[in-house]
Amino acid sequence: MGWVVIIYCLLMFFLYVGMCNDGANITAPNVAHRLGLEQGDIMNMNSLAGIVGVVFFIIVGQINNKIGPRITSGVCCIISGITYIIACNAPSIAVYTIAMCFVYGSIMSAGYVAGGTLVADWFPKKKGVVMGYTTMGHNFASAFYVQLVAILIAPVSTQLSAGGNDLANVGENFSAGIVPIGIAAIVLGILGMIFIRNTPQERGINPDNVSDRVYETEYDTVDPVEGDGGWTTGALLRIKELWLAAITTGFFQICSVGVMSQLVTRNIQLGFTPQAAMNVMTILALGGVVGSWLIGIIDDAIGTKKTMVGFGIWYAIALLVNFGAADSSSPLVYISLFMIAMGIGGSANFTTSLPTSIFGRQGFDKVNSVIFPIQGAITALCFLVNGVVQKMTGGEIKMAYLVFAGVALVNVVLVLLVDEHRFNRDWMAAHKG
Repeated sequence: MGWVVIIYCLLMFFLYVGMCNDGANITAPNVAHRLGLEQGDIMNMNSLAGIVGVVFFIIVGQINNKIGPRITSGVCCIISGITYIIACNAPSIAVYTIAMCFVYGSIMSAGYVAGGTLVADWFPKKKGVVMGYTTMGHNFASAFYVQLVAILIAPVSTQLSAGGNDLANVGENFSAGIVPIGIAAIVLGILGMIFIRNTPQERGINPDNVSDRVYETEYDTVDPVEGDGGWTTGALLRIKELWLAAITTGFFQICSVGVMSQLVTRNIQLGFTPQAAMNVMTILALGGVVGSWLIGIIDDAIGTKKTMVGFGIWYAIALLVNFGAADSSSPLVYISLFMIAMGIGGSANFTTSLPTSIFGRQGFDKVNSVIFPIQGAITALCFLVNGVVQKMTGGEIKMAYLVFAGVALVNVVLVLLVDEHRFNRDWMAAHKG
């Protein structure tokens, strides 16, 4: 049971990564070309939109706390679909930026604020492997989103097959090709409001689909899941673990999102043709499905904290190896790409897994309403890093990879400071002996 919730969250993550992150590989150059701007300008506007989106996270977090994740996620998906169509058809950079603020704020709120609450309520102890499944949406978006847009804007296929190296300049077909994706987001939101339920009890089952006996003996059944769980915003902001959870998960998102949003462009700089660069991204992302699942399994087996430490070291090495690669003929390229593939969805696993480990499911929607705006603000900085580096180096993306590697290593130190189960009542109930 619960597969409908998992698939729903997976699809929201697919749209988030496509609209906001990996899709920038093809949307950023096309919007920049149409508006007569540099690609770095668009990336900087994406960063601004992500930061402004924090206001949405705060508002949506409070709404989610009041009306529940079913309606919240559905409405957010609908808003994201409408504004994504507007953004990719924007007549000016001002309209583009405003529309992207709504795209970022709504689709990230749908997947992480509302979707995170669904995972915490439905799978409080299996959240590691479940997040492994849901974040496969990241991998599938990395694999297929750019290719999907290329198909929808058919002229680019002819251009790339001819050996061109420009992902922009596909004319009005680009704007029209975005419309089906926006409609898909709207439809997903409507279906979510019809079929999703806020808690497993509304379906007559227990969290993690355990038996009544297991639920009564190994879960905290005294404190209700509904409500604030005794938390206030002020109390949460005074807790070290809340800040560590928000910052460490946000830092890993900076690394992952920053790399994947410019991976095609980076591969082209290494000497791949545009079509080969997109094919490489597809292959990596499909391999990353295994990585997402594996990281989820490891999370449940040894704990989120230890998994995050290993992830940070792994990802930093991957980026440093890629930085050292001279061109596409270097073995370092393929070693680094494999390592990046295994970690594509991993960072997103932790955005829900670590807060759930620390705070549990009681009042999680309140906890998440405070944590996620901080996470989102930090994550948005990845676009600023990419944009600033490209402006300073004339488009040399590998220098940003060096910055992201440093962030990953600093983050490992921060993760070591986390008290992993400090407020988790289900964990305490299972370990009360």
